[in-house]
Amino acid sequence: MAKRDQFSLTLAERHRRTFSDTFKRDKVRETELGLVKISEVTRHYCVSNTSIYRWLRKFGVHKETSERIIVETMSDTRALRELKERIAELERLVGQKQIEVDFYQKMIDLAQEHYGIEIKKNYSSQPCDTSGSNEKNTPSA
Repeated sequence: MAKRDQFSLTLAERHRRTFSDTFKRDKVRETELGLVKISEVTRHYCVSNTSIYRWLRKFGVHKETSERIIVETMSDTRALRELKERIAELERLVGQKQIEVDFYQKMIDLAQEHYGIEIKKNYSSQPCDTSGSNEKNTPSA
């Protein structure tokens, strides 16, 4: 009777061999159904645990993957493209308005400097009393 040691492969021979995808799928299916254990496949085919777990991730039914598949319909894609174009247009308009605001502020600064009067409103001061009296409005007791 032949012994298993007679058929053992050297390390170089094990590195050169490849298993077909069909073979890998079969072993993964058997493992997932509980027909064989990972350790049995490892021993029987002289394959590392890492390789088998890699097969499980690739071909397994219960594979846990960090990949997410997002399916977009053409209408979603078109709407997304239109929204991105609209955002770009609005950003351009905001940029133009900011240039206008900067221009007006510079013109006001130059006018104040040239004419020597304050044109900008001073928001921190109290409002002027237009009634002509200098008394403060205080509630009577």
